[in-house]
Order: sequence, then structure tokens, then C-alpha cells
Amino acid sequence: MIKNYFANDYEGPAFELFGEGHLVALAIIAAIITWLIVGWRNPSEVAKRRGRYVLFGAILVVQIVYFSWLFTTGAWDVRENLPLHVCSFSIYGSMYVLATRSYRVYEVIFFFGIVGAAQAVLTPSVGEYGLPHFRAVQTLVAHGLIIIALVYMTVIEGFRPTFASVWKSLLALNLLMVPVTGVNLLLGSNYMFTLAKPATASLFDLLGPWPWYLLATEFVALGLFLLLYLPFVFTKNKNQSDPIS
Repeated sequence: MIKNYFANDYEGPAFELFGEGHLVALAIIAAIITWLIVGWRNPSEVAKRRGRYVLFGAILVVQIVYFSWLFTTGAWDVRENLPLHVCSFSIYGSMYVLATRSYRVYEVIFFFGIVGAAQAVLTPSVGEYGLPHFRAVQTLVAHGLIIIALVYMTVIEGFRPTFASVWKSLLALNLLMVPVTGVNLLLGSNYMFTLAKPATASLFDLLGPWPWYLLATEFVALGLFLLLYLPFVFTKNKNQSDPIS
């Protein structure tokens, strides 16, 4: 029975959007973020460093286990599992920020990292893999860790995005789309969903057919980035240092 939850050819029920398991996962992510914002008061520099290392280690372990699962089950596919989705860039960017405290990388990935990961935890693209299958759990944990890591760097480390960061993040997305679309045309893949909408329900469903949803996504992304930036209009920048560029 347990093996079925790690099998590539899973025979259980499909993922239930906002089902009991999904809501529990969302509640855990929200609870951790809430604790970071209001519960962890004045940590020491040693505590901060340990927190970064714990998050870095957690993301690393999740990625190692995930790719081990892909290869051992024969699920790995060059058209689906190269690190070329928005959240893949966010995962490795978050790890870099946690390890180096790089403000330059932080401000670029902050907006598309949180917005993209939030979309992924709210509407996971896991198809037939329902909870508690490993693939569904891994998706929720990995994307939840992106949000938690970036909130950690903001709340605990004191990093703050600027208004210019909004445009840097949007520009980075557009620059990434160019080579990624080239890879898609070459491999017949759909990284960053530049050639088709996700197969599962998502925000893209509200934005029209291809290629118009790509243009609409630009405006939606900008609106969400600005909404995410709004709280920082009323807060003072504590730390925008970049000890390791």
C-alpha cells in the first residue's frame, strides 16, 4: 500500500483541489509564515544563520529526493523535468540567497518567486497524483519552501524589495522566456507554459487562448507584483546589503 504512494503509475484518486489534505498543507505553510512575521522576535545573528542553513538544507533535501524519485521510477523526462520553470529558477535562486545573502538575486526573484510559488501551492500541477502520494507532497513542500525562504529573508534578515525590484523581476521573467521558448520548440516541451496552458486548472484559464494569455500574463504579473510590493511602501528599508554579489 505504501509503495503505491511512491509509484510512478499511481492508481489512487487524483489530486483534490482544496480538499482536506490540500487545505491542511496550506494551513501549515500559512502558520510557518505567520510565525516568522509575528512570532520570532529579535533573533540573534547565530539564530538567523542557523535558520538560513535549515531552510537551505530542507530545500536541498527535497530536491535530491525528488530527482532520485524521478530517476528510480523512470519518470524523468527531458521535456518535463529540466529546471526551466519559473519555480525552478525560484528554488535555486532562493537557495543561493539563503547561502550568500545576495540582495541582488533576492530582489530579482522575490516577486516572481512568491507569486509563482503561491500559484503552485494554490493550484498544484500534479495531475493524477493525489495526496498523500509523494509527488503531490513534494510539490506542496517545495513551493511552500520558496515562499517561506523569501519571507524569511525579508522578515528575519531584513531585506526589502524596492519599486525598481518590481521591474527587475518582471524583466527577468521576460528575458528567461526567450531561451526557454527556444528549448520548448526544440524539445516539444512546455516550460514556463510559453506554448500552451497547464493541463490542470490555473489562473491561465482566465486569460484567453494562446498566445494572448502570454500578453495578459504580463499585466496580471505586474498587478500582482505591485500588490505584493504595497506593504513595503509603508516600511523602512532595513537592509539592502549584498555581502556576496
